[in-house]
Amino acid sequence: MNEALRASPSMSQSELRRVVYTRMLLLIPVLGLIFFLPAGTLRYWEAWVYMGILLIPMFFAMSYFLKYEPEFLERRMRTREQETEQRAIIKWSVVWFLLAFILPGFDYRFGWSDVPVWVVLLADLVILLSYALILWVFRENRYASRVVEVEQTQQVIRSGPYAVVRHPMYVGVVLMYLASPVALGSWWALLPALLIIPIIVARIVNEEKVLARDLPGYTEYMQETRYRLIPGVW
Repeated sequence: MNEALRASPSMSQSELRRVVYTRMLLLIPVLGLIFFLPAGTLRYWEAWVYMGILLIPMFFAMSYFLKYEPEFLERRMRTREQETEQRAIIKWSVVWFLLAFILPGFDYRFGWSDVPVWVVLLADLVILLSYALILWVFRENRYASRVVEVEQTQQVIRSGPYAVVRHPMYVGVVLMYLASPVALGSWWALLPALLIIPIIVARIVNEEKVLARDLPGYTEYMQETRYRLIPGVW
């Protein structure tokens, strides 16, 4: 069997619940440190709104999947990449990811940017719409793992957003990531955030090699659905 082919999820319901809620509880103080420590104050209202928009939908989505789709949720809990190229891409992305989320706090403290309130709220709306797109992807594709892998029973998904582009989840990820610095009140943090684009492109290129190699029917799907990320562009 090819190394990329994985067996069915085996984590028990109680173990999965513990992992999910532990990660969510840890995320709150981690985000707090990332946002409020650089800002030097808790009166960073953009960060409070952002955390609410990020965490509240996440909580309800996780609760739903825990109850109705535990196997899918376990796929989303996996973080260990098997592909060497993917591990290298992730290591490279960590620096820019942290910069894009740490800079807004310093921006707030020193007043580098002047982002109007309506622009901040518009960026928050984009994040919510990105969430909706990602959840739509999850509805259509129960094999949407966090890591690049192909399971034994996996099939090519052609419905919903997959009829428009081959990687609709990454569309939502890019929109959410680019909107985040603005939602946090920073123009300057957009600079490192823009690097998400070449990083996602590199991830997609390698991912498609794996899918074409290991997922029956994916090569035909690539011919049917021409664009990877942006219709008419790429």
